[in-house]
This record gives sequence, C-alpha cells and structure tokens, in this order.
Amino acid sequence: MPTALITGASRGLGRRTAEKLARKGWDLLLVARSSDQLESLAIELRSHGGSVAVGALDLTDQDSIAPTLQSLLQGHEPPQLLINNAGAAYTGDLVSMPLERWNWLIQLNLTSVMQVCSVVVPTMRANGGLVINVSSHAANNAFPQWGAYCISKAALASFSRCLAEEERSRGIRACTLTLGAVNTPLWDAETVQSDFDRRAMLSVDQAADALVYLAEQPTNQVIEDLTLMPSAGAF
Repeated sequence: MPTALITGASRGLGRRTAEKLARKGWDLLLVARSSDQLESLAIELRSHGGSVAVGALDLTDQDSIAPTLQSLLQGHEPPQLLINNAGAAYTGDLVSMPLERWNWLIQLNLTSVMQVCSVVVPTMRANGGLVINVSSHAANNAFPQWGAYCISKAALASFSRCLAEEERSRGIRACTLTLGAVNTPLWDAETVQSDFDRRAMLSVDQAADALVYLAEQPTNQVIEDLTLMPSAGAF
C-alpha cells in the first residue's frame, strides 16, 4: 500500500487526514510534538490494517529534524506522499513583534518545511511522489495583526511552486492546499487573539477531505493550488 508522511499529525487537520488515509489502506509515518498522543493515535489507526510508525519531533528545533526523520524512515518504504501540515499563527503588529516570536513562526511555517523536504524528497525520487504544503488564503492577502502569518504562508506558497519546478523532471509533484479559516486548535493557541465565529469556519473534515482529494490525483496530473474557503466569508 502507498505510504504517507504527515507532520502535525497528532491533532486537528493532521490527525483527521491520517484517520481518513488509514481507512483507505494507506501506511502512515506520523510526526508531531507529543509522543503520547502519537502512540495513542497509532494504536487506533493500526486497527484499519495498515502500518503506522511515529516520530516525536518539535519542528521548531532545527537540529532535531533531520535525525528524527531519518530514524523514522529507516525500515519503511519511502513515502509516496508528504503532507507538510504543521504550522502556527501569531497576531500582533509586525514592527512590535518580538524577534524570537518571528524566528519561531518562520521556522515552523516555512524553514521546517524546507528541512523536512530536504530529508524526504530525495527518498521519493526513485518512484515519484507528491508533496502537499498546507497554506492559507492569508498568503494572498494582507490582514492587520496577521502580518507575520501572511508573510510565512506567502513564502510557503512560493516554496511549493519552486519545489515543483525543480523536482518535476525527477517525478516529484508539489502543490499547495490554500485554506480559509478552519476550526482547528490553531485558534486556541496563546499566540492568537481572535473573535472570529468558529461556527462559520470550514470543518476539519472538509479540509481533510480536500487533502485526500489531492493525494488521490493520478500521477500524470497535479492540482497545483486548491483553494477551499468557507462560504460565510470567515477569515
């Protein structure tokens, strides 16, 4: 069966996507910060008959990314699908944002994606594969108090396009899932202050279905950027 590697897999969109892929028979390599949550999820997902391996990893720790992923990949078939789902947000003025918060956000939303791809993509080249980067429509807009998040997601969208061009001849496809507001734990983070109506947002199921749809595209085509928005117009 095909194998998928998912970051940010212990909760929210990453978890729901893992659940949906497991039901479809995919083998899974799952990455998140919490080893306890990952192990609990793995036990649940193995009931569907597929292989599930996990690796606890804080993607803000630059030095841990490569060795943790290399260890996770050992003994498993190279993934045909990489979903870079992990991410975070920050609200506040750009010019008063603490530098350490800027570095943290850019590391998690952008630099870690490059680091993950640097380890995983070379293993995919022999048989081809698909990289899906989860972005936001904030990449294409400017929202007050959300500047750092907008910038990080705009850079991520550009990263997807550049990766697609560089890896095309090696059989690697890359695309972006651009999402409007999704009702996930992102909104519960201490770094986010928001009064948006979460009932008007996309559900986690809707966003996960979009990821599975992209994952199941034939290998001779790619949807370069799929945009999914809540009809109510929530951020």
